[in-house]
Amino acid sequence: MYIPSSFNVTDAAQLHAFMRTHSFATLVTNGGAGLVATHLPILLDTDGLRLLGHMAKANPQWRDVQGESLVIFPGPHAYVSASWYETPGTVPTWNYATVHAYGLFRLIQAREKVHDILKRTVSLYEGNKTQPWRYDDSDPGVIRRLHEIVAFEIEIGRLEGKWKLNQNHPDEVRRKVINALQKKPDANSQAIATMMVDYIERKN
Repeated sequence: MYIPSSFNVTDAAQLHAFMRTHSFATLVTNGGAGLVATHLPILLDTDGLRLLGHMAKANPQWRDVQGESLVIFPGPHAYVSASWYETPGTVPTWNYATVHAYGLFRLIQAREKVHDILKRTVSLYEGNKTQPWRYDDSDPGVIRRLHEIVAFEIEIGRLEGKWKLNQNHPDEVRRKVINALQKKPDANSQAIATMMVDYIERKN
C-alpha cells in the first residue's frame, strides 16, 4: 500500500485496536485462477500474531492459496471538499483509515480449534445483545453446519496502517475540515472528524 510518511501509522497497539473494531475485512489471495477476494469477519488473535476466520466450504478460494495473503481492514472514510480549506490552489480529497495485514494462509483441521474460532466470532458479535445467541457445539444444527465451512488462520508477517487525515495541511485547515465533517449527518463523516480531533490532540 502506498503510504506517505505523514499518513503512516506503525504503533502495533493502535493497529490492533483498529483491526478489532473494524473486523469485517476482505481476504485477498492469489492462486491458479488469479486474485480472489472474499468479505469475512476476521478476528485478531489475543497474541496479535495471527488472524482467525472461516468461510463457506463451497467457496473455492481456500482450495488454492499460493504465497502471501492480504487482509484489508477498512475503516471510516469521507469526502473532503476543497471549498472547506478556504485556501486557493487546493483540490478535493478523500480522508480514510485502513490496515493491511500480510501473511501465510493455513487451514485449520482440528475440530476443537474450529469450534474455538466460531465461539470467539459469535461471542464478539453477540456480546452486546440483551439476549445473545449462544454457540453450542453439541447442537445438532451447529454440528451439521460445521461440515459446510472451513476455518483458517493467517500468521501475520507484516502490518501496514494508513490514517489519511489531512496531516499534510496546517492545523487551522484541518480544523476547518473537522468543523465541516461534524456538520454532516452520516456516521463515516462523524468518525473521520473524531479521528482527526484525536490526531491533533495526540500531536499537541
